[in-house]
Amino acid sequence: MRYVYAVCRPLPGPLHADLTGVGGAPPRQLAHEGLVAVLSPVPARDFGLEPLRAHLEDLDWLAETARAHQHVIGALAAVTCPLPLRLATVFRDDSGVRAMLESEHGRLCRILDRIEGHVEWGVKVWLHAEAGGSASAESSSARSSRPRGAPASGRDYLRRRKAQRTAGEEATARAEVFARRLHAELARSAAASRQHPPQSPALAGTGSGLNILNAAYLVPRSYAEEFLELIGRTEGSQPGLRVEVTGPWAAYSFTDDTDDTDDTDDMEGE
Repeated sequence: MRYVYAVCRPLPGPLHADLTGVGGAPPRQLAHEGLVAVLSPVPARDFGLEPLRAHLEDLDWLAETARAHQHVIGALAAVTCPLPLRLATVFRDDSGVRAMLESEHGRLCRILDRIEGHVEWGVKVWLHAEAGGSASAESSSARSSRPRGAPASGRDYLRRRKAQRTAGEEATARAEVFARRLHAELARSAAASRQHPPQSPALAGTGSGLNILNAAYLVPRSYAEEFLELIGRTEGSQPGLRVEVTGPWAAYSFTDDTDDTDDTDDMEGE
């Protein structure tokens, strides 16, 4: 069987001899009608329909396969602008891959044209856990007037809880305004943008806080420095917030064939 990592325009040279993919197999190029599929052989005992379905429930197997997949995509992204395929995209043999390249030729070419010369940057905005209703969300006067020690009564306890809840809501609201403005500015500087659902606290790890913005931006390689400078200007401007930047990546978030209608319009006006 053939595991296909990505589709590219013809590469300037052979893949690195030491590059390995899923199962430790070295990937190779399969060219067809001006497109190149980067693939490696995988056994049917793991990637046949039923075994693959079972493997997809195995988190350790998934993590190992995802690392190998990303390793190949990352190597390709260093020399070209690959169109990454979904994890565990497999075909029976080379003829199946050629048939895909032929039947999907127009769509693949449109996407490759769109991402040519671009990379993806990820930007997340986090509200620190302790900021959601505590020190950073409160004014200094509020902190100085806050009673210390155990609540003197049930009414005092309820009053403190209400104050904490209000401060948390205010901190979240300020973080959302900041995230909307940051996203609007970054989106205007990018060729395209995508907002993903906020990352689950369970997956984010202890202490990460609340994920306010989880977005991806398609940025020309030549504009990367300016794009990062835009983000750098926000550092320290909002107490209790952390801006996380990842990349550059292959254009994972921009492999659809729809018009890149930006969501910036929805973000402006805040």
